[in-house]
Amino acid sequence: DVIIAGGVECMSLVPIGSDMMDGMAAGRGNPWAGKRIQERFGEGIQFSQFDGAELLAQEYGIKKEELDGFAFASHKKAAAARDGGRFENEILPIEGSKGLVGADEGIRDTVSLEAISKMKTLKSGGLISAATASQISDGAAAVLVVNEKALREFNLKPRARIVSLALAGADPVVMLGGPIPASKTALKQAGLTIDDIDLYEIVGRKSELGLDCDMCTWGQ
Repeated sequence: DVIIAGGVECMSLVPIGSDMMDGMAAGRGNPWAGKRIQERFGEGIQFSQFDGAELLAQEYGIKKEELDGFAFASHKKAAAARDGGRFENEILPIEGSKGLVGADEGIRDTVSLEAISKMKTLKSGGLISAATASQISDGAAAVLVVNEKALREFNLKPRARIVSLALAGADPVVMLGGPIPASKTALKQAGLTIDDIDLYEIVGRKSELGLDCDMCTWGQ
């Protein structure tokens, strides 16, 4: 009847890919070097969100200028939401080594579209730069989820209601395309369309994922 779900990510202490790199350094092998993986996906395959994001952007014809603009707009929207107090009832300030942390430090208030557009892409001829990829961040979150029985029993005041959920498989090489069919399924199950939604958030690690969902999930 009652579930507490939470998670922690501390990239300052555990960099991305640490589990694989530590395993390889300890002589436990490359997880992508298995015979069946090589046979199915090709010799030397690497499963990377950076590569997947590039493939998605190419598939949907997204240009670097669009990615840069999306990233710039995301920072501006996040700053406006923060300044408007939208996150005050979601963030619990904590005392850290550098003082009180009470706001998302990933928001870049002074960023400019010009500065974003000048960022070097991660690969030659590519579309993604550090400005349009996920940040190196530390964070933690928790949520209390209850059914209607527990809601009444403990006299709780809900902040949100889960209307529909959906899962979707995706190409493991591209890997980031799953939110598109999943969103369509979730809307269909609820008897809704995107026109019924006032505000939606796409939680992804790359700008192109957000643009792909915008362009494809909503009927383009």
